[in-house]
Amino acid sequence: MAKVFRPSNREAKILSRIESSKERAHQLAIEQIRNVFEPLSNAIAMKLIEDQLLVTTSKEDIEKQIAGSLQKLTRADDFDIDYQIASIRNVVPRPNFISLYLTAFVVEQLINHRSVEDIYGSDEEIYNCINRQVAKFVL
Repeated sequence: MAKVFRPSNREAKILSRIESSKERAHQLAIEQIRNVFEPLSNAIAMKLIEDQLLVTTSKEDIEKQIAGSLQKLTRADDFDIDYQIASIRNVVPRPNFISLYLTAFVVEQLINHRSVEDIYGSDEEIYNCINRQVAKFVL
């Protein structure tokens, strides 16, 4: 028979601290995005095009779309973020939620934009490209 886990008071406090520290890190990352969404969106758009993961007729349109997605992320609640990243949550073992959110945006929504000709590469390659840029701007 399976053992039922009932945390003691001490264990409950430790679990609460872990959860609150994750939440603090999440909020800090959102705050940092608010301060750098324009240069971050520019860097992501440039890198996707340079790495030939995205073929477009207008880099500026892609940059605006990514900036809009970042602004939407700063206003989104946890449910909206989880819903957006649900389809690609397991693309890497320990994902950054910002990079996952942007990867899902590129793969699911940006592909239908009028200035995007095609998107190449796997979800993992796109995630890694975006994550390298996010890591430069967000701690």
